[in-house]
Amino acid sequence: MGNGPLSGVFRADAEATPGQVGGGRFIERRIRNGITYYYTPLPEPLCPAKDSPTSPDLCPLTDPPSADPSSSPLLSDSPSHTNASSHNQPDSASTSRPLLLFFPWLGAKPVAVAKYRDLYLDRGLDVLVVRSGVMHFLWPRWGLDYGREVMNILEEPQFSGRPVLVHASSIGGYTFTQILILIAQGQGNYAGLAQRVIGQICDSLVVGTLEHMAIGLGKTLVPRLEGFVKNTALFYFWLFKTHTADFYNNSIRVFQNSPVTAPALFYFSEDDALCDPVAMEKVIDLWRARGVAVESRKWKESTHAAHMRRHPRDYMSTLEKFLRPLAISPPEAKV
Repeated sequence: MGNGPLSGVFRADAEATPGQVGGGRFIERRIRNGITYYYTPLPEPLCPAKDSPTSPDLCPLTDPPSADPSSSPLLSDSPSHTNASSHNQPDSASTSRPLLLFFPWLGAKPVAVAKYRDLYLDRGLDVLVVRSGVMHFLWPRWGLDYGREVMNILEEPQFSGRPVLVHASSIGGYTFTQILILIAQGQGNYAGLAQRVIGQICDSLVVGTLEHMAIGLGKTLVPRLEGFVKNTALFYFWLFKTHTADFYNNSIRVFQNSPVTAPALFYFSEDDALCDPVAMEKVIDLWRARGVAVESRKWKESTHAAHMRRHPRDYMSTLEKFLRPLAISPPEAKV
């Protein structure tokens, strides 16, 4: 994002968080403001005693530099990381484990994000949470720059080559679309990501007219002044049409003709003020016509970006059915 006068006001959540989550089963590393990596540490190797006749070459006494994520310039400045070695715990991540790329809704609380994060961690995926800021949307060029930054992170050794599952909710779908734009433009090595995506979950996307977008801003930013924010946003879109409305229309075209053709699952509802269900079904039909395997779950009544909370059993059974062919295991039974 740029350094405009409002960038500090609308910056993503930057709270310090503990280095371990899930009862110590998972490690948390903040890559940068708004982007956090959660992973399962590798089990500690079973090494022979010092005086064992076993060759020390089979079990080195010290890890090679590449096994320590803190030696990477990508992860070395994480203020939230707890030094696991001081607790005699491993702190290395597998670079072959599938990666969940999660784009939450605007203003998502940590406890809400944790429910989705843990859902996938328990299924054997590592998770990269990418939060979106309102200025990424209001000034799309900053959103595109942010998408480019996410793409560069995905090309780092810790993430490159991994299978990727995408879960985008609400405005998170907009940020994911910025990545699709970069892939479609063929910039750098970005096109390779399209082949790495094994599935995409589109949850409560904001689809429809500019008015739907303006309503979304009002409901999210200042609910008590929803009408005022909506009208202000519509005026802003008109005033900076070439930098906003035209850019949004191009984003919609790219999304409809997405370069990522992995199987997709859409969650939406008929009563969502931020999403036109007719426009959503049109997108689904377009994807299917292009040969994309698309599943969908539509509710007559639900809550934007909270379908899992409103319809937990239905939501989870639909998700499990979608993930099964992708070889993503259900969580282990808890005793």
